[in-house]
Amino acid sequence: MARIPDAFIDELLARSDIVEIVGARVPLKRQGKEYAARCPFHDERSASFTVSQTKQFYHCFGCGAHGTALSFLMQYDRLEFLDAVEELARRVGMEVPRDTAQRNANPETRDLYGAMADAADFFRQQLARSDKARTYVAQRGIAADILERYAIGYAPDGFNALRDALGSSPQRMQLLERGGLFSKNDKGHVYDKFRDRLMFPIHDRRGRVIAFGGRVIDPEDSPKYLNSPETALFHKGRELYGLWQARQANQKLDRLIVVEGYMDVVALAQYGVSQAVATLGTATTPDHAELLFRNAPDVFFCFDGDRAGRAAAWKALESVLPRMKDGRQALFLFLPDGEDPDSLVRKEGVAGFDARLRQATPLSEFFYASLSVDVNLGSLDGKARLAERCKPLLAQIPEGAFGDLMQQRLT
Repeated sequence: MARIPDAFIDELLARSDIVEIVGARVPLKRQGKEYAARCPFHDERSASFTVSQTKQFYHCFGCGAHGTALSFLMQYDRLEFLDAVEELARRVGMEVPRDTAQRNANPETRDLYGAMADAADFFRQQLARSDKARTYVAQRGIAADILERYAIGYAPDGFNALRDALGSSPQRMQLLERGGLFSKNDKGHVYDKFRDRLMFPIHDRRGRVIAFGGRVIDPEDSPKYLNSPETALFHKGRELYGLWQARQANQKLDRLIVVEGYMDVVALAQYGVSQAVATLGTATTPDHAELLFRNAPDVFFCFDGDRAGRAAAWKALESVLPRMKDGRQALFLFLPDGEDPDSLVRKEGVAGFDARLRQATPLSEFFYASLSVDVNLGSLDGKARLAERCKPLLAQIPEGAFGDLMQQRLT
């Protein structure tokens, strides 16, 4: 296995600013010549994690985690060495020697990525061959260019279509099973996990297929959406559907719009709103929040206006609050009853949807409205109750103007 030259790594680290890289993921506070934070690698109440700009090094006095910008990306973003090198190189405009990169790739991981890509190709071929799937796509009004951009496919009905097409050897079967494409019954029989579903490949930050989401075509089937299980490549709490396509369609992302489903992302893209992403069957996690703000300064959370939608919005607020550094904005758009982004953009067009975004509720308003809903602010007791509710949440906001203004509003 060829090694990446030490001189290349040295140059890469010399051009990288560890404070910028760590600060994009962890709220840092300046302490003299260094920066401090609560360690992202273990639970702690006081800040024992320090980052030195002069030494280009981080160290935690609590758990002992330490290293360079490269090792931080490997630990925090859970990247393999080569992926971390390529991520740093992309940031500073360097190119990893191609032959070296290919030789350093983990062959097992490379084969798994290859199997997932083959599955995506198979599903796309099946969409072209299925009258039922193409009729459904036409009924939903999905244009050909959007099918192409999002690599949408179809998993045929039956238990062995993918297995028969791609499981040509025990090794291939094992790869497809590791990729979460098979299920197993009580008797140990392996069969296709996705059947008679419109298939949405989920891509990682480098555009590689790492998982799938499948939507039923027959409304009598359930569940409506089925996602790949967690695998070596896919962790649903750390990935966003459509982020790869959003980054490809926008030279610079000034906003991201978080919606609930794959079809919402696709419909918005078709109408020219190319900044939509979706969580993958889970509430907005801290990792999601970090990923969103790492890519855009303004994040809009678009949810139903019912109780479940507002509960999902509050979960999102809890995840973004510790990441509200100055210059970032989180806003909440609650949809009318019976509407979703898909139906709304088709009725009102992109201009109407943008108008709704401009009227979205800022985080500060949603925060105080939610916490004071059953509080009598006309009484001293009510004011005390609101203050007690707010204090632990406000303490999570990084130091800066936004945190100061939130405290002033409470006062």
